[in-house]
Parts: sequence; C-alpha cells; structure tokens
Amino acid sequence: QVQLVESGGGSVQAGGSLRLSCAASGITTITYYMGWFRKAPGKEREEVARIAPAGTTTYADFVKGRFTISKKDAMNTLYLQMNNVNSEDTAIYYCAAKYRVNEDFRYWGRGTQVTVSS
Repeated sequence: QVQLVESGGGSVQAGGSLRLSCAASGITTITYYMGWFRKAPGKEREEVARIAPAGTTTYADFVKGRFTISKKDAMNTLYLQMNNVNSEDTAIYYCAAKYRVNEDFRYWGRGTQVTVSS
C-alpha cells in the first residue's frame, strides 16, 4: 500500500521560509518520479516542481529561484524548500508520485496547508 504523508506546513510571513516534507512508503523515491503540487482557494491545482529518479528537477515559472525540490532516497523522503514566499503561495501543498515519465501522477498525499501573511 502506497502512502505519501506531507508535513511542515503552517503560517509564515511574506518573505519568510518554510520546508515541506513528504514521507513515502510502499514506493521508493529512487525509482519514482516525485512532485509537489498546490491548490489555492478558487484556483485549479497546479504543479510546483518535480524531481526525476536520477535527480533532474523541473520548476514552474512562478517558483523558479525561490523554491527548491530535493529528496533523500535513503530516507524515502521528498522535500520542498520554500524561500521568499508571498501571499500567492498560500495553498494546500500535495506530494505526488508516479512510476513512468509519460503517465499522470498516480499516488497523492492528503496535503499540508501553507498560509502566507503580509
């Protein structure tokens, strides 16, 4: 059974930093494509960043230079370092995983709330 459990969300002031974690079980981060997505109130869910099994990273334009996705395969854990956050980063952040590059993300966590105050 696959489980993805996010943690690290909370409230942060604009310009501050936060680090999200995603603990994976039932899959291994060394073999799966992992990603972070977010959904803000009244908006569609959007991809924030992804990391391939070999470590190649991809970012959405709106987080480039501010967020960093990484993983520790030995701990089967995915991270999202969020720096210089702003109010538009307020959302529920979800961890996701898939096995093949050409398929949709198949496994999802329940999400963690991030709230940025000005």
